[in-house]
Amino acid sequence: MNTLFPEAMPGMGFLGGLLIGLAGAIMLLGLGRIAGVSGLAARAIGIGSGTDSRAVALAFILGLPLGAALVAAVRPVAVTFPPSLAVLVIGGLLVGFGTRLGSGCTSGHGVCGLSRLSPRSMAATALFMAAGFATVAAMRILGSG
Repeated sequence: MNTLFPEAMPGMGFLGGLLIGLAGAIMLLGLGRIAGVSGLAARAIGIGSGTDSRAVALAFILGLPLGAALVAAVRPVAVTFPPSLAVLVIGGLLVGFGTRLGSGCTSGHGVCGLSRLSPRSMAATALFMAAGFATVAAMRILGSG
């Protein structure tokens, strides 16, 4: 048992990582498309352009919550959301803005871009990680973490 992170489940994290990598490989090898969730979500709701069909984008995006629901049915997981709907909406809008600004999201750059050794994705992933570290540090200093 990890005393620093008693809730950690490294085996499940490893399995999840393998499944994410497999999904990315299937998209790239099968369709020639990077499995970036933000681009697929934009295409699915009709605000993004792309070479793949809207049906492919919808199937991928709908598969995310359906896959999570399937896993939760097999092994229940406690899920918590921010107490304020405003915080959730503002956070979602900021993430959406960031993915447009960064030409992709963490899954596109961090999983698919790094596996292709993309310099742009390496820089983007380094910035994602630095921003995450800074946010956690700031939250701890402010007593929110």
